[in-house]
Amino acid sequence: MRPRSSRSKLSTIARHGRLKKSNPVTTVFKFIAAALAVLMVSGVSVAAIAAYDVVASVKPGVHLENEVEGEPGPKFSAIKGGVNLLLVGSDSRKGQAAVFGGEDETGDLNDVTMLLHISEDHSNASVISFPRDMYVPIPGCPDGKGGTYDAMSSQKINTTLTYGGLACTVLTVEELTGLKIPYAAEVQFGGVMAMSTAVGGVEVCVAEDIEDKHTDTYLKAGKHTLQGLAALQFLRTRHGIGDGSDLTRINNQQVFMSALLRTIKSSETLSDPTKVYSLAKAATANMQLSTSLNNVDTLISIALALKDIDLDKVVFVQVPTGEVDSGVKPLQPDFEDMFTTIAADQPIQLGGSTGRGATADPDAPATPEPTASATPKPGTSATPAPKPSVPATVLPDSATGQTADEFTCSVGRTLNNQ
Repeated sequence: MRPRSSRSKLSTIARHGRLKKSNPVTTVFKFIAAALAVLMVSGVSVAAIAAYDVVASVKPGVHLENEVEGEPGPKFSAIKGGVNLLLVGSDSRKGQAAVFGGEDETGDLNDVTMLLHISEDHSNASVISFPRDMYVPIPGCPDGKGGTYDAMSSQKINTTLTYGGLACTVLTVEELTGLKIPYAAEVQFGGVMAMSTAVGGVEVCVAEDIEDKHTDTYLKAGKHTLQGLAALQFLRTRHGIGDGSDLTRINNQQVFMSALLRTIKSSETLSDPTKVYSLAKAATANMQLSTSLNNVDTLISIALALKDIDLDKVVFVQVPTGEVDSGVKPLQPDFEDMFTTIAADQPIQLGGSTGRGATADPDAPATPEPTASATPKPGTSATPAPKPSVPATVLPDSATGQTADEFTCSVGRTLNNQ
């Protein structure tokens, strides 16, 4: 059990997590892109060689409490059934570039926590963001030395990485959502920079000027193609977005992630072996996988489950929350209802807005009209009608976000309004 003095130390680290320099971000699609890129490198044989080289750059796996060690993954085929995979963005400066500060400037906080859910039939996916300042119960977590840390009834979710590592973050989200999460990855600063550069930059839309002296981010209203440090700082900015809260920062992240996914799935990226291979290396060189993911076959099998999902079937959603002193908490019953729907593997549809940190792009390309099917020639059979899809469950207005095919703009905030 953890001595009382350890609790005090943890509380101190948690408070430091609210300082201006502890606002890192990374995106869920660093992992998705890595797996997808490996798969697409000009054929299965080349993909296999590339995949082994890419995975060789990943650190040894982190054991999760619910995974089965030594369980083999499928061989170059889509994974069977659904997938729940937790992506954790760490603010640790350890091993990172000097521009992010010294290694002793922060603790190891998960300032970004996202859950990727792929449906059983691989027809849709959701990327669920949990605000870093959300108060949650933290279960007893393994301390890495054969013991167990004490459970806590209410702490910010971003302390779980410090409290018990990646395995503790997974246990916390499992208890919070009722879902089993057998896969997880922890990612760091450098991956965002390398990923955005590997695809030649990501074009984002800014509705009003963004000014943030804390991340040195100054962007005029309009379109910007960001890569490297500029892309990372765009994702880190909080003061320059919406109302300056972490909730509107998540909206901003969703603007970037949607644009990144559209870029990754574009023909210009997937038809360029150099880009896709660089993408995979950029991702995995800056992440730590659970042992369940540290397997080439598993990485590729998840990629195969993802690659054919249409952009309009990928939903980015922020969990419903309500305000409390110095943070937020899950908003009930909306929060529980949302995860009941996901646990039942029902597709979800957003009923609310993009949130205060994002807005629709007025210059978005028009959605093409569906074309009429050609009349089959005599003696030939018409294409069988597709199976009817399961109707989506509309989430309450408290769940904000967007789909990957929606073009949105970040709502900026100038220094005069801060």
